[in-house]
Amino acid sequence: MRVKVISRSTDDFTRERSQDLQKVFRNYDPGLRSQEKAVEYTRALNAAKLEKIFAKPFVGAMDGHIDAISCMAKNPNHLKAIFSGSMDGDICLWDIAARKTVCQFPGHQGAVRGLATSTDGDLLVSCGVDCTVRLWKVPMLKMVDTSDHTGDNSQACTGWIETYFLHQQSSHGSMHFLITFVLTAVRGVDHQWDGNLFATAGAQVDIWDPNRSEPINSFQWGNDTVLSLRFDPGECNILITSASDRSLTLYDLRTSSPARKLIMKTRCNSVCWNPREPMNFTAANEDTNCYSFDARKLDEAKIVHKGHVSAVVFRMDIDYSPTGREFVTGSYDRTVRIFNYFGDHSREIYHTKRMQRVFCVKYTYDGTYLVSGSDDTNLRLWKSKASEQLGVLLPRERKRQEYLDAVKERYKHLPEVKRIDRHRHLPKAIYNAAKLRRTMIEAENQKAERRRKHSTPGSMPVQPFRKRRIIKEVE
Repeated sequence: MRVKVISRSTDDFTRERSQDLQKVFRNYDPGLRSQEKAVEYTRALNAAKLEKIFAKPFVGAMDGHIDAISCMAKNPNHLKAIFSGSMDGDICLWDIAARKTVCQFPGHQGAVRGLATSTDGDLLVSCGVDCTVRLWKVPMLKMVDTSDHTGDNSQACTGWIETYFLHQQSSHGSMHFLITFVLTAVRGVDHQWDGNLFATAGAQVDIWDPNRSEPINSFQWGNDTVLSLRFDPGECNILITSASDRSLTLYDLRTSSPARKLIMKTRCNSVCWNPREPMNFTAANEDTNCYSFDARKLDEAKIVHKGHVSAVVFRMDIDYSPTGREFVTGSYDRTVRIFNYFGDHSREIYHTKRMQRVFCVKYTYDGTYLVSGSDDTNLRLWKSKASEQLGVLLPRERKRQEYLDAVKERYKHLPEVKRIDRHRHLPKAIYNAAKLRRTMIEAENQKAERRRKHSTPGSMPVQPFRKRRIIKEVE
């Protein structure tokens, strides 16, 4: 007679030390787990709730300017360094980790409207309403020690700055500048991703060589002011501009004339190329929407990103993450929003009680953080993922987080998980403005439908929203 006996060795389950993890053996036979979907749904629901509980995107504020912050630029040499320019003409180099000012670049006599760094990070280009374009030598300085919180190191580096002044040396010792005067105020500047040239936007588009005091080329299409411009990251000779005549214009430096022009119903305040798909770009429009285009097909927008409730007439800034999968926008409605590139609504909305109108936003080079500059003279540091844990994660913690993200992705279409995941708390003013805007859009659509109903069949065709804001394309 055979007798089957369950035999277990205690050595397989006993820990050698009290610090060791308990060994757990699981049987992954699907026949033994009849409640697998129910358990995973519960885990997805709990993960969505915990994500909201631990969502604390605000990291800290950097206070040092005495006027509104109008523009920013990243430093390729340092992951935690960023430049900022303010309305009073002051330019600062910040250490994001220590949240302190490393250097100051005084010189502009009015608002700084644009900042750009060269490919190697050794040159900083600034422009402003004082009709000057200034080139600064960026010092190779050691970042501020995060453990040292005594004193302010911002004044110790001003003597390291090198600039140049129209072939004349300054009497300030090691501080020389190169200042180029133009006829009108300069609204923006950008440097080639792979090259030595940079471009400025004003009454016209000027192409500059750092070794010359005069532009090597100038482009003009119409008599309106150019508001912003960006070089293509994939093709260094292509750049796009937005102008006050509601146009988006493509320029090719290899030709002597502009290439193509797209005219919209409202003007675009800022444009930005997708760094991973350099044929695509996104324009932040004055109608509070962002429009993503393919440069090869400008007759319709690929995606319309909605969410903001205000852009007003000054600016609405935009910047892509290094991955190209999402971008961040800042607006006059006092919020910072993160959009997925293929999403029509924002996935995150950041705001504080003290933050005023947002003039500029930037992603850090690692895509982990983003920086916003606003009218209240502060730079604010945010996490790109609101509930992400800071610091080094253990392998078990990282695998657990990946599993929870996968479970949420699997059950995101279910009503309860979808409701929790989409919920965002908004200030009362922004909530009411968004509600009013939805009412206005519904009324406009209803009015168009009634007109179409009482018109001759075919006289008023249905036009998709991606084409509705475009007037024409000029070549």
